[in-house]
Amino acid sequence: MNLPANPALHGDCRRVSEILSRVGDKWTVLIVMVLREGPRRFNDIKRTVGGISQQMLTRTLKSLERDGMVLRTVHPTVPPQVEYELTALGHSLSEPVIALGAWAHRHIAEIDGHRARYDGAGKKRA
Repeated sequence: MNLPANPALHGDCRRVSEILSRVGDKWTVLIVMVLREGPRRFNDIKRTVGGISQQMLTRTLKSLERDGMVLRTVHPTVPPQVEYELTALGHSLSEPVIALGAWAHRHIAEIDGHRARYDGAGKKRA
């Protein structure tokens, strides 16, 4: 069955794909999880999210701020202190992120078993 092409739908698919790329990025997921607990300073986020470079953290926080998921607050101290926190939109993103993380945790052993069987079968095929 062929459905007629809907140009508006294709445009929405591209936009949804762009958003999913942002919110599905591993650094975004980890940062959202950290900020779910409350406002944090840059270096605190960097320490908590192991393995992220300063450049990648800066880039991800700016993207999340641009998308309206993170609020950046500069406190007028010397030196200036900057805090990041989730907005209401960011908190709404944290709900499916938590659910996805819980799903992964529940199924990690099963997935590891499937990977081991697949990788073992691949060696036999080669």
